Amino acid sequence: MGEKIRVALVTARAARGLDEDEAPLKQAFEAAGCEALPVEWDDPQPDWGSFRLVLLRSAWDYAERIQEFLAWVERVSAVTNVLNPLPLVRWNTDKHYIAKLARAGISTVPSTFVEPGEDAGAALKQVLQRHANAELVVKPAVGAGSRDAQRHKRQEFDSAVMHMQRLLSAGRSALVQPYLERVDVDGETALMFFEGRFSHAVRKGPLLPPGGAATSGLFAAETIDPRQPGADELRLAQRIIGEIPFGTPLYARIDLIRGDRGEPCLLELELTEPSLFFNHAPGSADRYAAAVLRWYGQRASR
Repeated sequence: MGEKIRVALVTARAARGLDEDEAPLKQAFEAAGCEALPVEWDDPQPDWGSFRLVLLRSAWDYAERIQEFLAWVERVSAVTNVLNPLPLVRWNTDKHYIAKLARAGISTVPSTFVEPGEDAGAALKQVLQRHANAELVVKPAVGAGSRDAQRHKRQEFDSAVMHMQRLLSAGRSALVQPYLERVDVDGETALMFFEGRFSHAVRKGPLLPPGGAATSGLFAAETIDPRQPGADELRLAQRIIGEIPFGTPLYARIDLIRGDRGEPCLLELELTEPSLFFNHAPGSADRYAAAVLRWYGQRASR
């Protein structure tokens, strides 16, 4: 009997015990004859080369340590298989990808990026001139779990500028978007794709309460329910998959919300360490594990 395939389920120290995907995924890999172990990405002890597969699962503290995290992914990629792979992780961990997809014709939530050294007040005035929405959202361009994201009313100009300036002063790019009111009723639709094929979807309730402070924890609490996506949402998601560089990703989560006219728009594309909500879709963890092992089998046979 051959040696068991060892799979690292990459997490963060602060995420231990918080990832609801971990138990069903571990069970799915073990049912397939593999050994799956949660491992903290910044733990100096593991021999990463002893794992055949290193899956980025809940490394949710990467945003504040982005250069350290990307350097770690590069080192580990030199000795084993990291999924999703390094080029895709580099591209996806910075939300400037939204602007690139918009230029390719993808319907996205309108997004303005403000860079360190730019005038936050002048940039915000331009956003308000372009969009008549009653509220806007300010968030970091490199961020996870809705940390440092906050909703501001139009008239709260000074607080929005201060929020932007905090990010810019820390050397972080700021992303400003109009707040699309349909999300308060419809929530978000998160669509999961494995090997470019639709697996399942969930509804995510609104994450940013009006007047609420920016999330300071590892991630914002979410209300999750199974959802059957609309045909228009599926069409947009398939288009987005086709526009992702570096080939079809092994796994992807596409977060959509509906615009002011009811059309689906891309909010975020999660290709690095997304929650995949296995507990809300029976069989989905097994489908994910099977996709990972097919990828490995094809690579090992070359």
